[in-house]
Amino acid sequence: MKKEKSLTYADAGVDIDKANAFVKKIKSIAKTTFKPGVIGDIGGFGSLFSLNTANYERPVLVSSTDGVGTKLKIAFMAGKHDTIGIDLVAMSVNDIAVQGAKPLFFLDYLSMGRLDNDTATQIVSGIGAGCKMAGCSLIGGETAEMPGLYNENEYDLAGFAVGIVDNDKIIDGSEIGVGNYLIGIASSGLHSNGYSLVRKICFDVLKLDLDSYVPDLGKTLAEELLTPTKIYSEMIQNIIRDLPILGLAHITGGGFEDNLVRIIPNACNIVMKKNSWEIPSVFPFLQKAGNVSDAEMMRTFNNGLGLIAVVPEESTQDTLERLQGMKEKAVIIGEIVERKDKTKRLQWV
Repeated sequence: MKKEKSLTYADAGVDIDKANAFVKKIKSIAKTTFKPGVIGDIGGFGSLFSLNTANYERPVLVSSTDGVGTKLKIAFMAGKHDTIGIDLVAMSVNDIAVQGAKPLFFLDYLSMGRLDNDTATQIVSGIGAGCKMAGCSLIGGETAEMPGLYNENEYDLAGFAVGIVDNDKIIDGSEIGVGNYLIGIASSGLHSNGYSLVRKICFDVLKLDLDSYVPDLGKTLAEELLTPTKIYSEMIQNIIRDLPILGLAHITGGGFEDNLVRIIPNACNIVMKKNSWEIPSVFPFLQKAGNVSDAEMMRTFNNGLGLIAVVPEESTQDTLERLQGMKEKAVIIGEIVERKDKTKRLQWV
């Protein structure tokens, strides 16, 4: 009687030896991001971080988790995976930074149908680069091999960031009032929001390829769509050190109204000035090609502003000069007014 083959986990599509080899490879990437507080190495059951609270009276930990959305599809199509990790770090780190938190550490979750060491290494290299930009440490994560769940050469990503802020220095918008000004700070492009609409316009409507050179953009479509999300944490830490920043909004999905309104007190409304900032060419390109309304553009994309700061009138000029001194494109884009219209929280003039 013929003896049946003894099946292994690898026969089912999960190669533990390959995964272990990958962990060894990424240890060197993670170590380049380590800062004081990191204990141990990558590969333990849990990641350890020693919290130094000497400079905080009432330390508060701030955490966030996020992904990259369907921008991943562009990376799959382009076969380019070395920048998507920067996006991953940015989406979580920016969300804690706008509350005044200094990023401490970051963890990632990478799930693939079949582990491809080269692709996975590119991804983690990007995550490491993002952590360096954010000033935090990559202290751990999980790489899962899930055969049958993803199409070939596809994967999913999630990120987790933790930061620290003194309780008295949490930026929550509670001190925002009538007469405050809004300062818009430039994005690097689309960042990581609206990509389902972007893909529909570029591939279904315009029938473009990723390597198509687009004159309106001055670059290939892939170069534009894979531009990494800007990381604002170091810049935010600089301005909040000695300038009165009353509120900060990270402009992601939902655009200006959804993201600004969440930090504005109920007694206030927002007035924003049309054409007060430079809008990168990718946004009018998409709007024209997709026949997208102004309202839909404003609720889907950042339209060139990745961050908005709310500041007292008397410190507006100092804040602008500080930002411009850091080579940031920053302009006054509006102000806070008394809320008379109970339905419309944001008005354009």
